[in-house]
Amino acid sequence: MARYTGPSCKLCRRERQKLYLKGTKCLSDKCPLEKKNYAPGHHGLNRRTKYSEYGVQLREKQKVKRIYGLQETQFRIYFDKANRQKGVTGENLIKLLERRLDNVVYRFGFAPSRKAARQLVLHRHFLVNGKIVNVPSYLLSPGDVVSVKERSRKLDIIHNALRRTKENLHNWLSVDKANLQGTFLNLPEREEIPLEANEQLIVELYSK
Repeated sequence: MARYTGPSCKLCRRERQKLYLKGTKCLSDKCPLEKKNYAPGHHGLNRRTKYSEYGVQLREKQKVKRIYGLQETQFRIYFDKANRQKGVTGENLIKLLERRLDNVVYRFGFAPSRKAARQLVLHRHFLVNGKIVNVPSYLLSPGDVVSVKERSRKLDIIHNALRRTKENLHNWLSVDKANLQGTFLNLPEREEIPLEANEQLIVELYSK
């Protein structure tokens, strides 16, 4: 599966808002968006900012896709799955993305970013219900328990991330920092998910 390997900060600049792709760097003065709040490239400063209807929809799709670290094919698969489910397609899409193992590891506070969480999952540092799962796209179900593998419990990246995480950030998750494990309690409602996005624009884009 192809993946983006370029500078993460350029993606934030392209969307002109913080996507929090670099963990602690996004919260510091080193964030390039603090000094260069315009699109990257030679003509970034002069690029027109007024988008067409299609452009607005496209930018929203690109933003959400980049936040969760997905390529177009992967993202479209999630959309098609959300479209087949009962309920509001846009909300179904966001809920599916929130169920990804790499996202939940990030939400638990075990990693400083989704990119770091994906790498930790790929390197087999996490268990789901007592079994090693190294698939970042694994979809969690209510009641699933995610824990750090015994041999990985001294990793600095996990402990440093946990120290920066506040308690009980999300109602659908329960985290036990002492035992380095968390429980996916239930599917979140859309209003509970801290994501600044208008998913209806994505639905409209794919419905053309």
